[in-house]
Amino acid sequence: MSKLTPEIDLFIDFLDRERRLSPHTIKAYRRDLARLYRMVRGEGLSAWSELSAAQARRYPAMLNRDGLAPGSIQRMLSASRTFYRFLLQQNMVESNPFDAVSAPRSAKQLPATLSVDEIGALLDKEGGGDAPDARRDTAILELLYSSGLRLSELSRLDHDTVDLDQGEVRVLGKGNRERIVPIGRKARQALDAWLSVRNQLAQPRERALFVNRRGNRLSNRGIQYRLERWARARGLGRRLHPHMLRHSFASHMLESSGELRVVQEMLGHADISTTQIYTHLDFQHLARVYDDTHPRAKKRDKE
Repeated sequence: MSKLTPEIDLFIDFLDRERRLSPHTIKAYRRDLARLYRMVRGEGLSAWSELSAAQARRYPAMLNRDGLAPGSIQRMLSASRTFYRFLLQQNMVESNPFDAVSAPRSAKQLPATLSVDEIGALLDKEGGGDAPDARRDTAILELLYSSGLRLSELSRLDHDTVDLDQGEVRVLGKGNRERIVPIGRKARQALDAWLSVRNQLAQPRERALFVNRRGNRLSNRGIQYRLERWARARGLGRRLHPHMLRHSFASHMLESSGELRVVQEMLGHADISTTQIYTHLDFQHLARVYDDTHPRAKKRDKE
């Protein structure tokens, strides 16, 4: 075993036990650090502390020659920088050679969104039906758009995480970070309708908020399938996936309010730079609270 590998194992253990990152994220870190390890060994080094800033600056060029895309290079440099930050905290190195290393810029791909009119056509069109599974699907769509949840966050919700009286839902996001997210008026109505019939489908001891016809927790794939069918039935004209509703929520909230920090909190982004991808839109800067800005939380004059 190389003298370099124990530090990687220690770092991976830290990500798992202390940071509580998902297995998928941890696997990605290990894969990226394996490439860094090969570079360090290729430089003839036997300790992480021997890597110089000049050698670290050559790393992006090496990755580029290997045919990696700018986004992949950025990710690998981020993993390397985080790894060395950990080594610094453990007093295993004296400096972080990646602090001043920049990656090639990649063009930002804006997320696909639906317009407010498309959302209205998707959710307001008659014919959803009053059967339990139709009420469930309506509640899923409304909640995804109302609160900007990730697919995994939605599928993990239990029935006792929703407080309709307070109009909020308790969400467990990435890194097991919990946040409280408001629920819009339309979503509250849809959830109330679903909860009134949920026990017709749910197994007696099932805690999941959304269940399938067998009474068990509805899976991520099950939710995706239901959304695709819903979109086809309403003639959306393009494939609908859960993240499209999350992106639409963020874009429409920012169009209405310009409150980037509020949207960051609701989306559960640890870094506001992640939220800034939505700021390509022209803001109206209304600076109102959630119920006054969200398209499905506003009360219509005629109601």
